[in-house]
Amino acid sequence: MFENIKEDRGQVGIGTLIVFIAMVLVAAIAAGVLVNTAGFLQATAEDAGQQSVNKVTNRVDVVNAHGLVNQSGEERTVDQIFLTVRLAAGSGSVSLEDTTVKYLSETTARTLTYNDTNAANDQADPANLTTGNNFTAGVLEDSDGSFEVLNEQSDRAEIVINTSTVEGSSANGTATGQTVKLDITSRNGGTTQVILTMPQQLAGKDNNDPIAL
Repeated sequence: MFENIKEDRGQVGIGTLIVFIAMVLVAAIAAGVLVNTAGFLQATAEDAGQQSVNKVTNRVDVVNAHGLVNQSGEERTVDQIFLTVRLAAGSGSVSLEDTTVKYLSETTARTLTYNDTNAANDQADPANLTTGNNFTAGVLEDSDGSFEVLNEQSDRAEIVINTSTVEGSSANGTATGQTVKLDITSRNGGTTQVILTMPQQLAGKDNNDPIAL
């Protein structure tokens, strides 16, 4: 009587070896692609997260605002706006030279950039540097001589906007009751919005008199 013995056999040969090597190579390539993709996604997520943080934190706070009266006959307007700014809480350094100001009034919309054509006179009379598409800044407090770069909470700068030139030659500035919205945006995208309403009563004010906004 014969016993039928069944045994498992392994297939051997050059063909099997080639198939095995091919499978190993495919698996290695797939693993490499997955690792590279995961690394790329991680780096992209970190960059996006940092940019989002910068947009929230790297900005300025407006401490106070005032204007100067422009008297032309019986008409009185506000022809210069002064904003005292400092770093927002948790903010990194903010360069005012790389900052833009979106100016929006009832009649005018412009994006203003920093004017440094005569930076040596910033502290003397920064309003003289302002043109129709520009603002300027003067240093009020600076702990390390970095001038238009705010990098300490104690630093203070003054942004100046000449509304007479921004509004155009037909205007002597912003009229009483008019609202001006300013979006101050740093290089990293952090934005501070300020809404200023010109005072209703300018009677009795003389040319270049300061007035709170």
